[in-house]
Amino acid sequence: MITAIVLIKTSVDRIPEIAEAIAALDSVSEVFSVTGTYDLIAMVRVAKHDDLAEVIPGRISKIPGVEATDTHVAFRTYSQHDLEAAFSIGLDA
Repeated sequence: MITAIVLIKTSVDRIPEIAEAIAALDSVSEVFSVTGTYDLIAMVRVAKHDDLAEVIPGRISKIPGVEATDTHVAFRTYSQHDLEAAFSIGLDA
Protein backbone atom coordinates (compact mmCIF):
# COMPACT_ATOMS: atom_id res chain seq x y z
CA MET A 1 0.00 0.00 0.00
CA ILE A 2 1.36 3.40 -0.99
CA THR A 3 0.45 6.39 1.16
CA ALA A 4 0.55 9.97 -0.08
CA ILE A 5 0.02 13.08 2.01
CA VAL A 6 -1.59 15.74 -0.16
CA LEU A 7 -1.44 19.38 0.96
CA ILE A 8 -4.27 21.32 -0.67
CA LYS A 9 -4.96 25.03 -1.19
CA THR A 10 -8.62 25.83 -1.76
CA SER A 11 -11.11 28.64 -2.13
CA VAL A 12 -11.39 29.68 1.52
CA ASP A 13 -15.14 30.22 1.35
CA ARG A 14 -15.74 26.59 0.27
CA ILE A 15 -13.41 24.59 2.53
CA PRO A 16 -16.11 22.34 4.10
CA GLU A 17 -17.70 21.47 0.75
CA ILE A 18 -14.35 20.79 -0.89
CA ALA A 19 -13.21 18.66 2.07
CA GLU A 20 -16.39 16.58 1.84
CA ALA A 21 -15.97 16.08 -1.92
CA ILE A 22 -12.37 14.95 -1.45
CA ALA A 23 -13.27 12.64 1.46
CA ALA A 24 -15.90 10.96 -0.73
CA LEU A 25 -13.29 9.83 -3.26
CA ASP A 26 -12.13 6.22 -3.30
CA SER A 27 -8.53 5.95 -2.05
CA VAL A 28 -8.88 8.99 0.24
CA SER A 29 -8.90 7.76 3.84
CA GLU A 30 -8.98 11.09 5.72
CA VAL A 31 -9.19 14.81 5.05
CA PHE A 32 -8.08 17.33 7.67
CA SER A 33 -8.93 21.03 7.76
CA VAL A 34 -5.77 22.76 9.00
CA THR A 35 -4.23 26.14 9.70
CA GLY A 36 -1.20 27.50 7.91
CA THR A 37 -0.18 27.72 4.27
CA TYR A 38 -2.57 24.98 3.18
CA ASP A 39 -6.29 24.63 3.88
CA LEU A 40 -6.66 20.84 3.76
CA ILE A 41 -4.52 17.74 4.09
CA ALA A 42 -5.71 14.50 2.48
CA MET A 43 -4.36 11.02 3.13
CA VAL A 44 -4.42 8.98 -0.07
CA ARG A 45 -3.77 5.22 -0.04
CA VAL A 46 -3.37 3.29 -3.30
CA ALA A 47 -2.02 -0.08 -4.43
CA LYS A 48 0.53 1.24 -6.94
CA HIS A 49 2.28 4.48 -7.84
CA ASP A 50 0.41 4.86 -11.12
CA ASP A 51 -2.84 5.09 -9.14
CA LEU A 52 -1.62 8.33 -7.53
CA ALA A 53 -1.87 10.08 -10.89
CA GLU A 54 -5.47 8.98 -11.24
CA VAL A 55 -6.46 10.13 -7.75
CA ILE A 56 -4.51 13.36 -7.21
CA PRO A 57 -4.30 15.26 -10.52
CA GLY A 58 -7.08 13.15 -12.03
CA ARG A 59 -9.72 13.66 -9.33
CA ILE A 60 -8.66 15.87 -6.39
CA SER A 61 -7.26 18.68 -8.54
CA LYS A 62 -10.40 18.71 -10.68
CA ILE A 63 -12.77 19.39 -7.79
CA PRO A 64 -14.11 22.95 -8.16
CA GLY A 65 -12.38 25.21 -5.63
CA VAL A 66 -9.12 23.22 -5.41
CA GLU A 67 -6.44 25.74 -6.34
CA ALA A 68 -3.19 23.79 -5.82
CA THR A 69 -1.81 20.55 -4.40
CA ASP A 70 1.57 19.52 -3.02
CA THR A 71 2.04 15.76 -2.73
CA HIS A 72 4.42 13.86 -0.44
CA VAL A 73 4.78 10.09 -0.83
CA ALA A 74 5.55 8.18 2.37
CA PHE A 75 8.51 5.78 2.36
CA ARG A 76 7.52 4.03 5.57
CA THR A 77 4.68 4.33 8.07
CA TYR A 78 5.10 4.36 11.84
CA SER A 79 2.05 4.41 14.07
CA GLN A 80 1.03 3.67 17.64
CA HIS A 81 -1.54 1.20 16.32
CA ASP A 82 1.20 -0.83 14.58
CA LEU A 83 3.36 -0.85 17.71
CA GLU A 84 0.50 -2.08 19.91
CA ALA A 85 -0.27 -4.89 17.44
CA ALA A 86 3.40 -5.97 17.37
CA PHE A 87 3.67 -6.11 21.15
CA SER A 88 0.44 -8.09 21.51
CA ILE A 89 1.55 -10.96 19.24
CA GLY A 90 1.54 -14.22 21.17
CA LEU A 91 -0.10 -12.79 24.28
CA ASP A 92 -3.33 -14.23 25.58
CA ALA A 93 -5.64 -11.42 26.56
